[in-house]
Amino acid sequence: MNQVEKLHFTEAQVEEKEKLARLLDSINVGKREIKYSQEQTIYSQGEPGDAVFLIQEGQVRLSVVSVAGKEATLAVMGPQEFFGVTCLGEQRRRLTSAMALQPTTLLRIERAVMIRNLWEDKQLFDFFLSHLLSRTVTLQNDLCAQILDPSEKRLVRVLLKLTQFGEKSHEQVKVPKISHDRLATMVGTTRSRVTFFMNRFKKLGFVDYGTDMFVDPDRLSDPLQKE
Repeated sequence: MNQVEKLHFTEAQVEEKEKLARLLDSINVGKREIKYSQEQTIYSQGEPGDAVFLIQEGQVRLSVVSVAGKEATLAVMGPQEFFGVTCLGEQRRRLTSAMALQPTTLLRIERAVMIRNLWEDKQLFDFFLSHLLSRTVTLQNDLCAQILDPSEKRLVRVLLKLTQFGEKSHEQVKVPKISHDRLATMVGTTRSRVTFFMNRFKKLGFVDYGTDMFVDPDRLSDPLQKE
């Protein structure tokens, strides 16, 4: 396998990252950096929500478990994305669980501190509002795909989303190695179906996995282009 290098950000993404860093620099208290290992739980559904989080490095999976015990993945999030934001409203308990998909660095900002700074800093408020609107559009698109797409295309979308935050090696992107059981809950299908599709993708050269997992986003996106 070719040597892996960090995936480059676009100029717009770099500018957005620098702008957000400047806005958050004004928060002097109630803010700290926390590191999580792969598959470490950040918070669990039903726990008190006392802080919001910003992903600095890594990936986070948000999931929910029904009363019957059925688990579903709501989102996979990457650098410069906020999560745990429902605690800023009247919902004071976590509606979801959050888990690091790979070694992840987060910025934790206490609820009261974030609320005060949103009120006092119009630029931070505008940036945060823009982020929430973008997340809403993404979640709507994901919901439509979950309802309308067959399981194979849903798996393709999950793998492509993982490549957005991965590490690049020529045409391939290194992504967190996730078990087929975990992928099945993220896609909303059975483990056997995921294994069947992953084996087929591997034979076609779309993915490669062993010790590490690599995805070729250009080739893997072909099934979506044929919609």
